[in-house]
Amino acid sequence: MNTEETRYQEAKERVEAIKGFYIHLTVYVVVNLMLFSINMIVSPDSLWFIWPLMGWGVAVAIHALSVFGFGGRFGADWEERNIRELMEKER
Repeated sequence: MNTEETRYQEAKERVEAIKGFYIHLTVYVVVNLMLFSINMIVSPDSLWFIWPLMGWGVAVAIHALSVFGFGGRFGADWEERNIRELMEKER
């Protein structure tokens, strides 16, 4: 594979990862809105919807970090930069 094909493939994988995150986030919001509604209708005195909201929220946050990196610090660019630096040092 040449450089252009490699760059295209990497960009395509990145777009798919971002798309996957947004799908996950959308499902999270829709399902938790439904759980909130059910909770308010069935048992408004006990706010049990908060537990799946928080648990799944942690998973969504981890997914976001894996896709977008830690503020850009440890994302795919970071990996690529470090690989290039190590290769240059070994020359």
